Amino acid sequence: MKAGLTGMVALIVLLLLVIVGYSSVFAVRQTEQALVVRLGEPIRVVTEPGLSFKWPFVDSVISIDNRILDLENPSQEIIASDQKRLVVDAFARYRIKNALRFYQSVGSVPAANLQLTALLNAALRRVLGEANFIQVVRDEREPLMGRIRDQLDKQAEAYGIGVVDVRIRRADLPDQNSQAVYQRMQTERQREAAEFRAQGGQKAQEIRSKADREATVIVAEANSEADRIRGEGDGDRNRIYAEAYSKDPQFFAFYRAMTAYETSLKSGDTRFVLKPDSEFFRFFNSASGAAPAGAPATSR
Repeated sequence: MKAGLTGMVALIVLLLLVIVGYSSVFAVRQTEQALVVRLGEPIRVVTEPGLSFKWPFVDSVISIDNRILDLENPSQEIIASDQKRLVVDAFARYRIKNALRFYQSVGSVPAANLQLTALLNAALRRVLGEANFIQVVRDEREPLMGRIRDQLDKQAEAYGIGVVDVRIRRADLPDQNSQAVYQRMQTERQREAAEFRAQGGQKAQEIRSKADREATVIVAEANSEADRIRGEGDGDRNRIYAEAYSKDPQFFAFYRAMTAYETSLKSGDTRFVLKPDSEFFRFFNSASGAAPAGAPATSR
């Protein structure tokens, strides 16, 4: 009986030792850090991964993420230094550097996100409000993001947070302003296109006028040359006729008569009423072309 009671007591003591031992040990993962709190008061921070010890039943452990965390900021409308309204969409990356300060100031990641969102919006308005539209959108975007990160990091240090990076995902005019700018740009481009077309039409007209002048001069010179050559040809023809007539007047008269017959007796509407013994048919009546005796021919 005594042995059974002793064994039960030993079992209970062993069970208590196991419970106490289990309550005295906690594990820290590589992606987190642990804050040991004793009766509501934080006493130490464990940053090394592995097993650690605490007082059982009086100490509690709060796990705090040790990784880089995301802060998505809603789009904000900001007025630049040149009074242009900008819609800015930004985000930040941060890490909890001081777990004790973080726990004492904000206590949790959602609360830290709310606080950092307000600080980020204030930093965006301060920094971008000193820059103009072109600097924000194109020229100095990278330096501006660096200034915003530095200001946010300085303010977040009070909460045990270190800001790793701040990025502006989008910085543009509001939709209604963008549409107005687009229409203004479209109108400007159309005006420039019309101006270029007008200049091109004027240049084309100048080229056509110049080409017409040159063509007129070329045609006039060609006609003049043709008239000169034709005149020379006519002169040569008349000279040849004159030489042929002087060499053989009878043959020349016969050739001219044959040419006249060929020209006048072609099919057409022209009709001649002549006497058979007229001068026109003298070579029909005589091979020498002697004129027949009688009255002159009558033509109609």
